[in-house]
Parts: sequence; structure tokens; C-alpha cells
Amino acid sequence: MDPTDPHAEHIVAVRDGVRVRVRPIRPEDKDRIVEGMERLSSESRYRRFLRPVTRLSDRELQYLTEIDYTDHFAWAAEAIDAPGSPGVGISRYVRDPRDPQTAEAAVAVVDDYQELGVGSLLLRLIARSAIANGIVSFTGWVLAENHAMLDPLARAGAEMQSDEGIIRIRIPLPREDEDFNSSALGRAFRAAAAESPPVEPIR
Repeated sequence: MDPTDPHAEHIVAVRDGVRVRVRPIRPEDKDRIVEGMERLSSESRYRRFLRPVTRLSDRELQYLTEIDYTDHFAWAAEAIDAPGSPGVGISRYVRDPRDPQTAEAAVAVVDDYQELGVGSLLLRLIARSAIANGIVSFTGWVLAENHAMLDPLARAGAEMQSDEGIIRIRIPLPREDEDFNSSALGRAFRAAAAESPPVEPIR
């Protein structure tokens, strides 16, 4: 599967036999994002956006779904065996225009699909897309109180900088010939999210 192809689709089995379809996000996914936001707890929304968020504006939805798949890439996961195949997670990166080899990255999974391996799958896909598009490191923002995420990142060698209760992290992406699961990013995310072992494609 070409990690830069905006039309790519794959069906993957994660923990407990749950099947998800993963594909790059599309402009018509705006309603799915709105529905997914409603399925995130207030705590999950706060950790994702670092501020209280109840809804996204039309401009924000446009920014999140109408992307160029090079400087801004996003993968979406859908639960294909659930009624209506709802969206259950998104990963994305946005390239830093001041440092084109670096991108800010984020992963969000709705609460009832967490700890099934969806987050690890989405992170692996967005890392592959970033590497294919010339990005060598991810940055992100984590609340200083979120030790479940920060401690594994620190052990994996992430650079960290504190700014008024928010920690900016920077971590290298694996080389193209390096296995994601043994990379610093893969180890840190699995430890933080208590995710399942690597998922396997079924189609």
C-alpha cells in the first residue's frame, strides 16, 4: 500500500477481532468528524486539543478534511462491522513550514475503541506517510500532567521543552528500513497507550 496515495484503503483486524477500514481522510468526512467528536469524552477532547472543545467550526472542519496529502496528511479508521461504519479514529501530520523535515503529529481514537490497537495502527500509517514525504521527526504537545504519555516518550529519548503546563515533544521517525514497532516512536506509543501487539492486514 502506497503511504502517499490519497485513494489507498485497507481493512485490518485489531484486538478482539474488530475490523477497521483505514484510508486517507476526504473532504466528505466532515460529518464523520463531527460525529466522532461527540463520541470523545471531555477529557479525551481536552488532551487532544489542549483546551475545552465542544464543537468544531466550519473553517476548522475544512482545514481538517481538505488537505494536500503532502504537507498535510491524515488517515481515518472506520469500524466496518458496526452499523453505519462509524469513524473511530484519525491520525495526521502537518509539516512545519519553517522546518520542512519536521511535522506536528496527533492521533485521536474515540473512547469506546481505545486500547484495541487502533491508535498504534493509525500512528504507524501516518509515520509511513510522513517518511515517504521527506519528514524525519514528529513534534507534538502534551499536557504536563499526562505522565502516561510523557514517561514512555522520555524513556524513548524524545526531546522535551516545557511551556506553562504544556510539554513540546520531538521524536525521530524510524528510517525507511527500520521496523516501526522497534523504533523509539513505536515503543513509546505502545507503552503509553497500552495497545495490543502489531495488527495484521486481512485484505
